[in-house]
Amino acid sequence: MAAGNEVTAASYIQHHLQNLTFGRHPENGWSIAHSAEEAREMGFWAIHLDTMGWSIAMGLLFIWLFRKAGKIATTGVPGGLQNAVEMVIEFIEGLVRSAFHGRNPIIAPLALTLFVWILLMNTLKIIPVDYLPEVFARLGVEYMKIVPTTDVNATLGMALGVFILILYYSFKVKGVGGFARELSLTPFNVWLLVPFNLVLEIVGLIVKPFSLAMRLFGNMFAGEVIFILIALLPFWAIWLLDVPWAIFHILVITLQAFIFTMLTVVYLSAAHEHH
Repeated sequence: MAAGNEVTAASYIQHHLQNLTFGRHPENGWSIAHSAEEAREMGFWAIHLDTMGWSIAMGLLFIWLFRKAGKIATTGVPGGLQNAVEMVIEFIEGLVRSAFHGRNPIIAPLALTLFVWILLMNTLKIIPVDYLPEVFARLGVEYMKIVPTTDVNATLGMALGVFILILYYSFKVKGVGGFARELSLTPFNVWLLVPFNLVLEIVGLIVKPFSLAMRLFGNMFAGEVIFILIALLPFWAIWLLDVPWAIFHILVITLQAFIFTMLTVVYLSAAHEHH
């Protein structure tokens, strides 16, 4: 590839991986970033408008779909939407029954929300990488990254919410003393090894949200990069590679939604157990 083409390819990839960022720039004040450098200069409190917008949109789509399914539900011959919703609900009920060993009416609705919401966000990846960015570019929006789960801020935000629930139920179910004893006397029930136990358990506790976030982000981001690289190929090669990769990725986006949900249920089950 010629040097000019390399620059073009690099700028194309960078453009497609750049979020629509709003924040306070040291020189421009509150504004939307026009480059990756400007976005970095806005600092930690900058907001990715595309991530926020598409994640909220998928949440609203989830609510609308399930609300509509509830309204048209019938005891007779169910329609396609009702069948799909019932299958998802039964799947989540089975998952919670097998993985959650406490008693908490919040867990199943939480698992259902996480699974469907993440699945809908992941599914946006199936839309061709150039289609919506081109549409928004015509409307004057310079950057548009439509898959929220390819943004580590989104996956870390969801994982942090799960982590807060883990701590909340650990203290609520076990009490402060019980939770402290669990951290101090696990895995070795010997007082001399309390410092060693604390290091192991606290590190393991902190790693849980990071593992949840990075697993989902890593798989979705890697898939997005491959889609972008395929889009740089000649026209005939795009159709030859893009369709098989998209079909394979349907499995990936479903599996990643399942893994995030499953681990959330497992972690919350552990938070409800007495050791």
